[in-house]
Amino acid sequence: MTRTSPRKRWSLARQMLLLQTVVVGVTVAAGTAFVFAHTRDLLTDEATRVARSVAISVADSPSVLSAVGGQDPSGALQPYAEQVRQEAGVDFITIMDTSGRRYTHPNPSRIGGTFLGTIGPALAGRTFTETYTGTLGPSVRAVTPVRDADGEVRALVSAGITLDKISDRFRDQVTVAGLTVLLGMSVGGAGTALVGARLRRQTRGLASDELSRIYEHHTAILHAVREGLLLVDDDRTLTLCNDGARTLLDLPADAEGREVTELGLDPAFTAMLRAGERRTDEIHLTRDRVLVVNAAPVRSGRKSLGMVVTLRDHTELQALSGQLDAVRGFAESLRSAAHESANRLHTVVTLVELGRAEQAVEFATAELRAAQQLADRVVGSVREPVLAALLLGKTAEAAERGVELSISPDSELDDVDLDGRDLVTILGNLMDNAVEAAMTGAPPARVRVSLTMDDGDCVLRVADSGPGLGAEDAAAAFRRGWTTKGNGRGLGLGLAMVGQAVHRLGGTIDVAHEGGAVFTVRIPLPEGGGA
Repeated sequence: MTRTSPRKRWSLARQMLLLQTVVVGVTVAAGTAFVFAHTRDLLTDEATRVARSVAISVADSPSVLSAVGGQDPSGALQPYAEQVRQEAGVDFITIMDTSGRRYTHPNPSRIGGTFLGTIGPALAGRTFTETYTGTLGPSVRAVTPVRDADGEVRALVSAGITLDKISDRFRDQVTVAGLTVLLGMSVGGAGTALVGARLRRQTRGLASDELSRIYEHHTAILHAVREGLLLVDDDRTLTLCNDGARTLLDLPADAEGREVTELGLDPAFTAMLRAGERRTDEIHLTRDRVLVVNAAPVRSGRKSLGMVVTLRDHTELQALSGQLDAVRGFAESLRSAAHESANRLHTVVTLVELGRAEQAVEFATAELRAAQQLADRVVGSVREPVLAALLLGKTAEAAERGVELSISPDSELDDVDLDGRDLVTILGNLMDNAVEAAMTGAPPARVRVSLTMDDGDCVLRVADSGPGLGAEDAAAAFRRGWTTKGNGRGLGLGLAMVGQAVHRLGGTIDVAHEGGAVFTVRIPLPEGGGA
């Protein structure tokens, strides 16, 4: 059993070409028919006006009135009538007496015969026109009286143009009109073909239902995809953005069609869009989100179409990464503590082997007392478990790096109802930066941390003994990409994420210089938060 193939659908370009061809053809045909009909009427009207004008001009000639009253009217009027007829382009000029007997005629043998046509209105003194079949065939003619000085009708003059001559002129006009129509059809066809070719290139030869389906799929995808999508043209104008991009970047409703500099985006992100360069998995921060950005220039042949930018929300992932870094720090702290414990245990064992048991007990007791005092001081002052664990870990890590990290004696912080991930991000990054700064300052390297409650706010204060920050650096420290590391390896994300987390919690952050940098974060506690 054979299966019939589906009928091939016409592309939109071919449908438009056919439609335009039909429209042009019908328009030209209707216009041609109208012109032809109107042209015949115009030629007939023109012939009537010419015949009337010629007849009146001849009748008003003094020589005609003089010849009518002479001995040989025909001899005097025939040459004159023929001369005027040839010059005026009419087919006949007949001058006759009041009874209709001809004095002139294009065919001399007809002179003396009776005029074939109506003369009654002219005898009554009125000029009139008619279509009548005479000796030369059907013609459009005008008949007018010849008056003497007293107004009496002394003779009649008739001038006319045959319908055959009008038809000949009509055929000439039709030929010209036909050539014009052919030229118009040719130009219209060529234009239609060019438009069709251009449309075919632009629509890729797709049928109208295929274009409609592509548009529907395109719209559905833009609304369904959570990732952000931006299309920016060569003029750095945003031409398209989906719902995901509007949400991630908090774009205004009229964002499409505006330049990227007018969208109120982060300066670093705006600079990336203006650069028009390829970017791969680049981190950008908004006020509330961490975004992974990919950008790629788009070309069609040799023509640049701008670039396409995709956005992925990594806020949650970045927060989890921060927590993982904290866990790694805890693990590193435990490793350091285990290493130190092994060294101390080895020292105690050696002292015992040397027979100095009292010194061994004294050494072990002192080390245990110092560790217990640190744990008691942290746990007693900071009852927020996440921050207490972070402080213990960072203290051990800082000690291993040669930095004394101490907890301010006035620290007193209860369990607060705040997002633990944001607290780890804020305090962990501030302490890391403080340790780095203290290591670059004059010895001894110190970092002091204070955690207190003040008027319903959670106050975190981190001070270091480093070189500190100037006013300009303090203002730029929380922007993505800012770093004091001279090796270029830092991405400048730590303090930027601190600023983002503080903003997310509705807090504020201040930077001061007191023998080093001092960062003070104030975070309002939610209703009922902190006891």
